[in-house]
Amino acid sequence: MKFKYFIIFSFLLSCAGSNFTKKSIIPYNAKGFALIFNENDYQDKIVSIRLKNDKPYASTNMINAGKTLRLTNPENKKTIEIKNYRKSKYPFFYKILINENIASQLSLDRDVPFIEIQEIKKNKSFVAKETTTFSEEKKISNKAPVTKVRIDNISKDKIINKMKKTKKFDIILGEFYSINSAKLLEKRLKTELRNFNLKMLRINIKTANKIELISGPYKNINKLKKDFISLTNFGFEDLDIKIYE
Repeated sequence: MKFKYFIIFSFLLSCAGSNFTKKSIIPYNAKGFALIFNENDYQDKIVSIRLKNDKPYASTNMINAGKTLRLTNPENKKTIEIKNYRKSKYPFFYKILINENIASQLSLDRDVPFIEIQEIKKNKSFVAKETTTFSEEKKISNKAPVTKVRIDNISKDKIINKMKKTKKFDIILGEFYSINSAKLLEKRLKTELRNFNLKMLRINIKTANKIELISGPYKNINKLKKDFISLTNFGFEDLDIKIYE
């Protein structure tokens, strides 16, 4: 989770004050929906590139072209490793653009193409010291801008109209070291956020020092998309989505 113009906001909230080795780079990790390429999307300019189907192709804007990605279907644990083909334009509700070849190899549900993305960095590592304090998180929360984000081609009319009855989804707004930090952001959202079902907000205490602020659960994909758009308009970027039964 990130705020517009505020670098890796979610990571700072969870690890504010952390120290890294000088050349450390955090590998990209995300969970959300994949957009499966079809020719109509390209003709309608919903996506900016054409993906052939002769071999696996994937495109995400979050890492540079040529970097290695591990894509996983959390439903069956099928995994594929592939180079990021190139950056491209696609609706920001989606985490990645893939072709049918990958969707078939992972046996993705075409109605709910949920996927996990992990950047593979070989011989790379980073060291973080968890020295987060509530005062540091509070400073970050107060400074986080509320910037409107223009929406272009936010979704396809035909996309995902149904969801399996057993599946539920959460939007992960942030992970915190202190519950007070999570409450601060929750309070701010309840005060300032518009066009959003505030009853969906909840705090999930995973451990004493690992607290999540979540929106959910969603059983309907269209309601999920509506709140996802509202959060993006508020200033969040690259929000993760969690799937469970």
